[in-house]
Amino acid sequence: MVRPQRVPVRALAIALGVATVLLVHAPAPAAAGWSDVAFPTQSLGDRGTDVSAVQLLLRARGLVLPADGVFGPSTVTAVKFFEVANGQVGDGIVDRWAWGRLVPARLAVGSRGDAVRALQVELRRKLRRPLAIDGVFGVATRDAVLAFERHIGQTPDGVMTPGTWRYLTWHFELPTFSSTTLCDYSVGNGPANWGTAQAVASITAAAAKVVTLGYGRVSVGDIGFEHGGDIPLHETHERGLDVDVRPLRRANDQCRWGTNWRWSSYDRAATRAFIRQIRAAAPGHIKVIYFNDPVLIREGLTRWYPGHDDHIHVRYCEKTHPVAMYDC
Repeated sequence: MVRPQRVPVRALAIALGVATVLLVHAPAPAAAGWSDVAFPTQSLGDRGTDVSAVQLLLRARGLVLPADGVFGPSTVTAVKFFEVANGQVGDGIVDRWAWGRLVPARLAVGSRGDAVRALQVELRRKLRRPLAIDGVFGVATRDAVLAFERHIGQTPDGVMTPGTWRYLTWHFELPTFSSTTLCDYSVGNGPANWGTAQAVASITAAAAKVVTLGYGRVSVGDIGFEHGGDIPLHETHERGLDVDVRPLRRANDQCRWGTNWRWSSYDRAATRAFIRQIRAAAPGHIKVIYFNDPVLIREGLTRWYPGHDDHIHVRYCEKTHPVAMYDC
């Protein structure tokens, strides 16, 4: 492997005159009790834990870019440089090939640097472990790796290898419910709030904007179970990329009560603003938004689907997802 030199990302853009191609991301073999465990494709417009990990892994390879969790132009440029330096056509998409070369062959007690920080970010957010993001693979990081290995049914040894990275980056995470941004509402499916890092980060970013606009917290319903799979009362919500949220109310109290686009409590202007923020937080990664308000449908913001008078269904997508309905 040719190791890229430490070059600022801005300087790379000038040097890259490469064509863009789409590399096929085939699903990895599924493990017992899990489905389609594969590295999650990441590209322009994504955000969240897995993007942070990509950025830190690129930094570990000598590239200079911010680790802000937003896959923007500087990250695209860095990925293209990494691809070209390793004999690939640079398309700026982190697919299975790129993940497989970005993750280290081995991390264990005594390892240091940005690759360890990437690991700590993933463990902290997806396992809710109180880890310091200090780039030092110490006892706390080893214990978190051991816990994750047990969680996925691997023989625990506290060593991170590419196979364990694949499970960790694939693993869903929970939104952070708080008194400031998000609240939870249930339709009887209990702990069904797990989603991909992209879906969770994107709905959280949209909710944060809604709060600053004075419309109150966003109420999140079902996303999926921790490892995906069938979920009662839903035909989808199995891949961590479908998110149900309540429309906004005139009283800004959607965390206490639901509403329906036909009811006087419904706030169309606030809901319109919310849907626009959902789209803005995930450019190029919205497959469809279902909500049956005919005005918003005419405006091209949502689409009609049976049973969606009282909640908004957001379907996120990724480049080269193994399931066509989630492929952007």
